Amino acid sequence: MNKKEMKLQEQPYEKFLRFGAGSLTEAELLAIVLRTGTKEKTAVDMAREVLALSKYPKTGLLGLYDLSLQDLMRVKGIGLVKAVKLKSLTELSMRFSRATAEKGLLINKPETIAKYFMEKLRHLQTECVYLVCLDAKGQILAEKKLSDGSVNMALISPREVFLSALEAAAVNVILLHNHPSGDPTPSNADSRLTERVWAAGKELGIKLLDHIIIGDNSFFSFCNSGFLISDE
Repeated sequence: MNKKEMKLQEQPYEKFLRFGAGSLTEAELLAIVLRTGTKEKTAVDMAREVLALSKYPKTGLLGLYDLSLQDLMRVKGIGLVKAVKLKSLTELSMRFSRATAEKGLLINKPETIAKYFMEKLRHLQTECVYLVCLDAKGQILAEKKLSDGSVNMALISPREVFLSALEAAAVNVILLHNHPSGDPTPSNADSRLTERVWAAGKELGIKLLDHIIIGDNSFFSFCNSGFLISDE
């Protein structure tokens, strides 16, 4: 490797222009966002330190989702501005994924609903519960967060679910929540809540179409599992 090639490796911006984005490592891509390093280290070195902050089981870029501004600012050379830029990348990533999933969104397919919410929920470290309210044609009327940071699904009641559904004038609803462990297998509390919400919805004339649990790039659908009984 000649000196010119070695120099090019330390200049991600120039490498991008010459060979394209696909030729860059994760550290080099982050270095372009960071722009500058310090007297002691290059932007690439700094980016490598950022990637090293990732906590198991997430590695590399995925680890950025779990890092706070304060975590990032512990890396020498990264101040508030650089930390905000890095966290903005994770938000853009989630929005790209959501926008892509939204184009092919079919309410009658749990796979597409799970994909739509995957990036929004899979990286959370606490359990959050969402309600999707739908009209008679299957169009989304509202997305409502029913709980944030709960570790116990028993804390959610059918009353909360249907107060939100009635407020949105929903005809059908879909319940979603995440498992921070990454395993979407339903707990006994998940199953009990699903049964109670389904029964209450039948009485009110607002059908629970599904309850989807989001894991790490995986999901569980109560509808697909046959747990939800048709009321037709």
